[in-house]
Amino acid sequence: MSKGGFHRSGLEWFSSLPAFVLLLAVVIFSTSSDIHNQMLRGGEQLWNGYYKLRFDPVQPTCDPDRDIEAAVAAELAADAPVDDPMAALLGAGEKDPADIRLAIERSVADCRQAHRSFQDLQDKLTPGVKAYRAVELFIADLIAFGLESQRFILVLLVMLCAVTATLTRHHIAMRAMETRLDYTVSHTLQTIANAMLLGSSVIFRQSSLGSDTAVSSQELLLHNFWIVGFACLTLASLYRLFRVPDDLWEGGSLNKALLAVPLYTVMCLISGTYFALIGHASGIGIYLGKMMELSDMFLNVGLYVWVGMMLKQTRLATLVFNVFRPWRMPPEMLAVVAVLVAAVPTAYTGASGIFVIAAGAVIYSELRAAGARRHLALAATAMSGSLGVVLRPSLLVVVIAYLNREVTTDELFGWGIWVFVLTATLFALVALSVNRQSQFNLASSAEAFPAMTQALKALIPYVLVIAVVALFYWLALDVSMDEFSAPRLLPVIMLAILLYEHISLKNRRGRASGEINHQGLERSLRGATNDTTAEIGALLLLLGLSVSIGGVIERSHIMATFPQSFDSAWSAMLLMVVILVILGMIMDAFGAVILVTATVATIAYASGIHPIHFWMVTLVAFELGYLSPPVALNHLLTRQVVGEAEVLAAQMEPGTFYQRHERIIMPLIVMGISLLLVAFVPLMFYAG
Repeated sequence: MSKGGFHRSGLEWFSSLPAFVLLLAVVIFSTSSDIHNQMLRGGEQLWNGYYKLRFDPVQPTCDPDRDIEAAVAAELAADAPVDDPMAALLGAGEKDPADIRLAIERSVADCRQAHRSFQDLQDKLTPGVKAYRAVELFIADLIAFGLESQRFILVLLVMLCAVTATLTRHHIAMRAMETRLDYTVSHTLQTIANAMLLGSSVIFRQSSLGSDTAVSSQELLLHNFWIVGFACLTLASLYRLFRVPDDLWEGGSLNKALLAVPLYTVMCLISGTYFALIGHASGIGIYLGKMMELSDMFLNVGLYVWVGMMLKQTRLATLVFNVFRPWRMPPEMLAVVAVLVAAVPTAYTGASGIFVIAAGAVIYSELRAAGARRHLALAATAMSGSLGVVLRPSLLVVVIAYLNREVTTDELFGWGIWVFVLTATLFALVALSVNRQSQFNLASSAEAFPAMTQALKALIPYVLVIAVVALFYWLALDVSMDEFSAPRLLPVIMLAILLYEHISLKNRRGRASGEINHQGLERSLRGATNDTTAEIGALLLLLGLSVSIGGVIERSHIMATFPQSFDSAWSAMLLMVVILVILGMIMDAFGAVILVTATVATIAYASGIHPIHFWMVTLVAFELGYLSPPVALNHLLTRQVVGEAEVLAAQMEPGTFYQRHERIIMPLIVMGISLLLVAFVPLMFYAG
């Protein structure tokens, strides 16, 4: 008999379970705000003036039965001394009895009204009100605790997952570790980088204590969290350094070994060395601390990764492919369909890399099953997350609007639709014309439609589950699905889908063999969270060090060497395109947006480039950067999900130069042409 959900490995107890609790806590804290808003409205509807009933009324201390005549007499008797010349001069000794009586009568009237209000509130404080109020105030306290805990949850999540990614060798690098030399070089430099992070955090803490500004207990605790986290990360990399796996080859070259060093390590070594040379050793710690200012954004990234990993555990992606399978599309057309369909979940998972991690393996395997060449399948997988980042409710667009008051989410998403249409059209043209190797022998409508309809029926329960959750939030909590609510709604939707699959699978197996699988849901959640911990550790640590690299660029005043404005918007746009693509090559999207906001954006605005136009160009340029060597982050993530063996097999395939490098060239053609059109065509209409 299975031990069920409690039969976990040590790493699962150490990382996956705590990460699951932290992510669930973020969802609960954010949802509790919606619940609290509805409880306040409901309380006001049930009991008029509920806002005054939220706390026990304070009994007035004044006397409602005060003797007015006696008070008037006492006030008149309290005359100023007759021998006071100043009082006589100002007339202070002469009091009007009528004015005194009127003032005392008003005071007594106010006192009686206060007592009546107190008694009225006391009468309204029924046991029902007190019970309702207790729940409402508990949720209010929960929200306050959640807001105060956001930064601590983020630090715990980053460090916990970073340690997991180190122990499981899951950090993002240019190539996988294949030889003992790769392993030794990679983990040696990781240990040095982690020790550098630890030292910078310790120095930052000490400098904070020595500053004139008082450090709160919360700030001090946050410093301690970073220090303990980086100490654990250093020990984890040191442990890995001396525990060499047996599956590695002997030999290797130093150049290739350096490519196996994680990107976050390279960024840390560069930024740490720079800050040390300018006498600012606490620099990395300071810029990592800046993550705390946007802790809700980074937590949303973690939630989106979790959503993606839960999506990976469902049959949803396969069922969507089943809808198109009856048409027997050629591989190139199926690749176009896959990338276009992937745009919607990409928008809901926040960034292209997250979707590649979540659904890349399914897209690749389905395209290969349909007969697609390895290079075509790899190219489509890498691009599957590139087109949807401009669509609602993309987290990246929300961050841009949050950091830049010159644009709004509605404006960006409105123009984002047209950018999506452009990039989708170009991808279809390139995929279906350049190097097309298949014939268009589609199935007839009479043959395809019945099978397609049958495949669509399998998706109806999923649509109903999504609709039920969305309707519940809308009707019960007055929350509709948009770019602001998506991070807290999507995890609930995916949990509901996993629950549905568990129940339907249980019933199906029960009918088929009399056996019921009670652990399907737990296993799916465990698998999703296992994947999530490693991916969050790799992504958020990379993101945090991207912010640090941004700090290096900012403090080195590289941008100051460029003109702060251009007479020609065309010249400015040309420079913007080059800079933005380079930033996309070397930095994570969120870290790059923060840097661009502080530096490049101001030059663009001053040069006459419209803010919306500039940010549309930025988004396309970033995506081109993620697909461009030497780093090509989306290709690295694709290799991570499909496996090193498939990429090596693709590189061994014969063919023309284009065919042998199609996975790199085709995305560059599509996004490169898109960037040129998005960047320069609008200038014809508003720039001189």
